[in-house]
Amino acid sequence: MNTVKIAAVGFALGLGGFMAAPVWAAEYTAVMLPDIKWQDAPSIGPGAKTAVIDGDPKSSGPFVMRLKVPPKTTIKVHTHPAAENVTVLSGTLYFAASDKFEPKTAKPFGPGSYFSIGQGKPMFAYTKDKEAVVQLHGNGPWGITYLEPKDSMAKKK
Repeated sequence: MNTVKIAAVGFALGLGGFMAAPVWAAEYTAVMLPDIKWQDAPSIGPGAKTAVIDGDPKSSGPFVMRLKVPPKTTIKVHTHPAAENVTVLSGTLYFAASDKFEPKTAKPFGPGSYFSIGQGKPMFAYTKDKEAVVQLHGNGPWGITYLEPKDSMAKKK
């Protein structure tokens, strides 16, 4: 019985720690929409843009970035060196986990949708008639490697 009381007191004290105002509350990262700095994302394709929201995707550690995928853009089969976590903010991104580009296998992910795929897993995505904006987060270093080098948009002009 004493063990139960001690556990209950410990649990209550632990919850109290969560309910107190955190010391770090004044220190946080905030990015407002007008402050987002978009840059060309040639590895995705013409007109694609990316913006780092937090962290550094090129370094080890957590990062958050956004990607604007123009209408009628195809991101051929590729992999990433880290797990990919994606939330669709606007538009529709058609996505499939596959080592073959087969558009009919892709599922439409609209605003508010989320998917995650493991490190090194092949995938592809595309848009139809509207731009899609997605937010990616994970742990870097980040990159993209196309299964077929000819599909890499970074080398195309």
